[in-house]
Amino acid sequence: MGAKDGFAYPLSASVLKMGDVEPVDQKKYLEDSSKPKCVRPLIEYQACVKRVEGDETREKHCTGQYFDYWHCIDRAVAPKLFDKLK
Repeated sequence: MGAKDGFAYPLSASVLKMGDVEPVDQKKYLEDSSKPKCVRPLIEYQACVKRVEGDETREKHCTGQYFDYWHCIDRAVAPKLFDKLK
């Protein structure tokens, strides 16, 4: 029953407030859709990982290639993401 008027109202989508709906993470969706644009940095990162797999000294790493890959994705996502934010 309604608190003020004594009538019972069915719960419908039109009654729900924005806070009642779980938001969708647009960044994750945009990142996934932008990955095909960043194939070259991904291949370079994967090649580096193969090269350093056998390094027992643990001195070699692929941090630079990893960040190059994500930098490419971030550059592809940023304009689209900020258009969607309100």
